Amino acid sequence: MKLLLRRTLVLPVRFAAMCSPLLFCLFFAAGAAAQDTANTASTDTATLNAVTVKAFSAGLKWKDVPASVAILNKTQLAKFDGTSLVPIINSVTGVRMEERSPGSYRLSVRGSLLRSPFGVRNIKIYMDDLPLTDATGNTYLNLIDLNQLQSVEIIKGPSSSFYGANTGGAVILNTDDKRGIEAGLSGGSFGLFKEYVSVKEHTDKLSFGLQQSHTQSDGYRQQSALRRDVVQGKLGWKVNKFSSLTFLGLYANLHYETPGGITKAQMDSLPRLARLPAGSTPGAIQQNAGIYNATYLGAVTYNAAFTERFSNTTLIVFSYTNFNNPFITNYERRREQNYGARTNFQYVFADKKDFSLKANVGAEAQYNHSYIQVFDNNGGETADNQFRDKVHTTQYFLFGQLSLKAKNWLLQAGASTNSLRYWYNRLTDSVNLYPIIRKTGNTVSPRLGLSYAVDQSLSFYVTAAKGFSPPTLAEVLPSGGTFTQTLQAEYGWNYEAGLKGSLFNNHLQYNGSVYYFALKNAIVRRVDADGNEFFVNAGGTVQKGMELWLNGNVVNRDKGFVRSLGVWNSFSYQPYKFDDYKSGEDDFSGNSLTGVPRYINVSGIDARFAGGVSLNAMFNYTSSIQLDDANTAEAKAYHLLQVKIAKLIRFNKFRLNIFAGADNLLNEVYSLGNDINAFGGRFYNPAPARNYYGGIAVKL
Repeated sequence: MKLLLRRTLVLPVRFAAMCSPLLFCLFFAAGAAAQDTANTASTDTATLNAVTVKAFSAGLKWKDVPASVAILNKTQLAKFDGTSLVPIINSVTGVRMEERSPGSYRLSVRGSLLRSPFGVRNIKIYMDDLPLTDATGNTYLNLIDLNQLQSVEIIKGPSSSFYGANTGGAVILNTDDKRGIEAGLSGGSFGLFKEYVSVKEHTDKLSFGLQQSHTQSDGYRQQSALRRDVVQGKLGWKVNKFSSLTFLGLYANLHYETPGGITKAQMDSLPRLARLPAGSTPGAIQQNAGIYNATYLGAVTYNAAFTERFSNTTLIVFSYTNFNNPFITNYERRREQNYGARTNFQYVFADKKDFSLKANVGAEAQYNHSYIQVFDNNGGETADNQFRDKVHTTQYFLFGQLSLKAKNWLLQAGASTNSLRYWYNRLTDSVNLYPIIRKTGNTVSPRLGLSYAVDQSLSFYVTAAKGFSPPTLAEVLPSGGTFTQTLQAEYGWNYEAGLKGSLFNNHLQYNGSVYYFALKNAIVRRVDADGNEFFVNAGGTVQKGMELWLNGNVVNRDKGFVRSLGVWNSFSYQPYKFDDYKSGEDDFSGNSLTGVPRYINVSGIDARFAGGVSLNAMFNYTSSIQLDDANTAEAKAYHLLQVKIAKLIRFNKFRLNIFAGADNLLNEVYSLGNDINAFGGRFYNPAPARNYYGGIAVKL
């Protein structure tokens, strides 16, 4: 641990100097605010201190959880244009959300996007208690609309002990059940338009919610349009004093175009270009490249308190996805059926002020059936059939956790065992008469977390956790169509130490951590000359880093011109390296990890003025990013400035919010979603230039 602290905390002087003015302002302003005894904690800070964390079924306040958990509440989620999670997620230390084009997302927690050319892999996603990640390891995060959410919890680091296969972490999307009627309209540059309506009602026995949203955009680049429609219904029934049922139905219809990567020269001169034809390979426009995804999901959740000490949550879920992907080199058509169930039993042995003990045991099982057809792509239409596959995937895990609190100490100890099975058959191959069965045996993933509360304003924690993540279906059966039997699961141990607390009568809140994660059998992406991807195990990685979050509440009062003023800063230091990584005659050991910036620093100001006027501003500095394993190409560092101004009008229960904002005010030319290890130098997916938006929202 001493070596970890010494090596991790030695930051370059120039970067520390850049951050120090803001840190000084935070401490000075928070200290000054603490002198005003009339002030109280800001809304965000007060909410964070009071919120009960769902992660690991903790039932604890944020400061007391022995883990690195970030929480984004409703106010934070609504800070900017209301159409994308990207800027808000990117304000969290150690987390990076990328957008190659509108609707095409990647999510990384401490470098986990290394193996993710698109979508979300190696991170487990839940909506409330419902697993959105399917048996194959895939998550359609882009089907969720921002207005469905009340809060987001992000668990950083391996959480396999409670959430199954992952080495990056887990994300819990908590839906909004607050009673009321809401509607909104917004629009902006590049044809952006969004409308949404939400109705939620409660009685003593029943709760009902219905939400609808439509989002569309022409996109900044050629071949980057988006259209998304989401309808969600939720019905809750309080069966009796001790049990309840919740029924959820979701329909999402998503289409977004995929412009493809371009070279640096093309990005510098014509950043709005889509991928151009190259030799005999057509371009993105000619092939009408894009994604069509229609998904239907239904779930039932049963909560029961058998006694005051013994309770259970059990759910079942089904989804069907109609997926079509005209690509540069082919046209994939996929029909997916997903079935899943999860149960979590909790028994409280003791629950006293200075001593408590509880245990959780449960299981999660998922099954996926995919019928896959791949055709030649004739200008966005299916042509000759290349092959037809049928894949059955089964994944399950059993978990157990013990939570012990003794005075100021809290111990969490848990473990899970995970199993995965692929059953694969190529229907068009007359030689392959029998299916290929691939199994990943039962793998035990333990986790230990310990925290100590010095007082109400300071706690320390340490964790040790093993992560385990087998290859996803998209990795064992990539776009080239060859089923891979040699790709191995990646795994590793994460060690972390951190502190959480507040200063100046809770006017300055902080969370700092250092960690060391050694990943073995790291899965990385490669691309061949035709643009087809494939995956290989790349030895290992050494991922040591540091994170620091500060939130200063300068002003919070009922009178005066400035009613509230908050200043915050998130800093991530990620000097990740490859370890023992050889490919043929090339030795990449010691190279910087592909796709991960060494530094990310995000600063923000949130202000509320007399007359219902508010201001949100955020500045993001992201350092250069290596784009290939050999470290021969990199995306340059960039600076993003985003600002939003709003006016809130109140009349009894009626609220009207009028807002306008701007993104990329510095007009940076940068790529927010790079294609790592791309062939021909086509690494870059340029993000929009300076752009604007505005809208209105009504709440009753």
